[in-house]
Amino acid sequence: MLYLFDVDGTLTDSAPDITGAVSEVLRRNDLPPQTFEHLRTYIGKHLRELFFDIVPDCTEAQSDALIAEYRTIYAAREHSQTRVYAGIAEVLAELGGIKSTATTKGTPTTRIVLEKFGLIQYFDHVQGTDGFPAKPAPDVIHKSLERFQVAAEDVLFIGDSEADMAAGRAAGVKLCAVRWGYGDIEKMARYEPDCWVDHPSQLLAVAR
Repeated sequence: MLYLFDVDGTLTDSAPDITGAVSEVLRRNDLPPQTFEHLRTYIGKHLRELFFDIVPDCTEAQSDALIAEYRTIYAAREHSQTRVYAGIAEVLAELGGIKSTATTKGTPTTRIVLEKFGLIQYFDHVQGTDGFPAKPAPDVIHKSLERFQVAAEDVLFIGDSEADMAAGRAAGVKLCAVRWGYGDIEKMARYEPDCWVDHPSQLLAVAR
């Protein structure tokens, strides 16, 4: 069995660093400020979608510049306000099968995060979104399936957002929706996940 994990909102509570970096970009560019609650709803989506939605008359070139600035600011924060959800490390240590990631973060950044919080040792592969369409497109899921030559029916994707559910359904894999992340529960439910969990410890029962 291949277990695919989203990162932000599933493994880590990274909203303070992500929204903080976005807010700093907006401040530096004299753009309208946004609330933490509003910015958090974009976690898991591509940054381009965020900037096109919140920046008046945003162009492709402006979006690219803002994204580049965000990445610099985000990296400089060194994930200082990010935390691993309680119970995640224990579950990853006990969970069998093959484990990989399926995140909108780039692979290098994902690897840095997993290393910083001591989770990298539990993963057989780290896969981020590198130059191909982000979720809700299924590409990042397909990459791990190709890497391990695993059929979709032998894959469980664990995520916390509507984009995760849409990507999983498009890829034809099984879906586990977590309730501790940032996603809208009603929107996630529309994709009829194969299972729901309220705490990381419940993932072990789902996996059996």
